[in-house]
Amino acid sequence: MTIGIFCSANSQIDPDFFAMTTALGRWIGENGHKLVFGGCNLGLMECIARAVHEAGGRTIGVVPTIIEETGRVSDHVDVCIPCDNLSDRKDLLLAQSDVIVALPGGLGTLDEVFTVAAAATIGYHRKRVILFNMKGFWNSLIALLDDLDRRGMVRGDWHQQIGVADTLEELLQEIK
Repeated sequence: MTIGIFCSANSQIDPDFFAMTTALGRWIGENGHKLVFGGCNLGLMECIARAVHEAGGRTIGVVPTIIEETGRVSDHVDVCIPCDNLSDRKDLLLAQSDVIVALPGGLGTLDEVFTVAAAATIGYHRKRVILFNMKGFWNSLIALLDDLDRRGMVRGDWHQQIGVADTLEELLQEIK
């Protein structure tokens, strides 16, 4: 299975997020799965790639030109797929992934989550994105989605496109 990861490229975040990301990366590598990610050498992106690599797994980095030009490509990329911009990156990550997991992240991660979910709601694909809700990181987003649902702004059940896992064990169940 190829597991797409959306996550932060910021290194100044809760250290527990790095520990939980490392555990996920080890599981991916030890179980013969592949990682597809943004290819950057910062933050949780670098953490997941290193953990997968160290556990014997393979990685695919989808790398925008601007990341390459600034020298921010991870040394843990086995296969590099260059792209022009973030829109291309999202399309390529989605195309390469069997399942997608969103770790803690910022604006880019939110953009990626909603691009995948919105495309699924209108039938472009049948893939889910799973929020790995480390230490309740996604709680406010989940509350917002529930509020949108109560107000009738979400067609159908948003859980069909976006899963939630509070622990690694729950995440592994969602992935399977």
